[in-house]
Amino acid sequence: MMKTIGITKNVVVRSRALAFAGVMSTVMFCAVAAYSARLTGNPPSAAAGAPAATGTEVKIDNFALNPAVITVKAGTQIIWINKDDIPHTVDSSQGKFKSAALDTDEKFEFKFSEPGEYPFFCRMHPKMTGKVIVQP
Repeated sequence: MMKTIGITKNVVVRSRALAFAGVMSTVMFCAVAAYSARLTGNPPSAAAGAPAATGTEVKIDNFALNPAVITVKAGTQIIWINKDDIPHTVDSSQGKFKSAALDTDEKFEFKFSEPGEYPFFCRMHPKMTGKVIVQP
């Protein structure tokens, strides 16, 4: 009888260990898959020929800028809003403006007084790029 209890106890311990390992494997797989999906997404960029949006707001969400290209009149103030759950920045490629790190729901504003093209990017994620086109 003692031998049977030992075997039964050993089977129960192994079963619990396997169940725990299975649960942890599933949790880790889901976490890695979710993180990889965010990292491998191809955020829109300010590609040549991309249609330019009009308006005054650029949303930062899921490692993307929406819109990535925006056209405004001189004197317009653009507002960037970080809707992502990690910090981002808005930096001019020409050194015209530079935000602090924006946490979730924080904003950065800049008034464009002179006509021209103003490329920008996220300092923390340099592949996140966009452009403001300012018309007279």
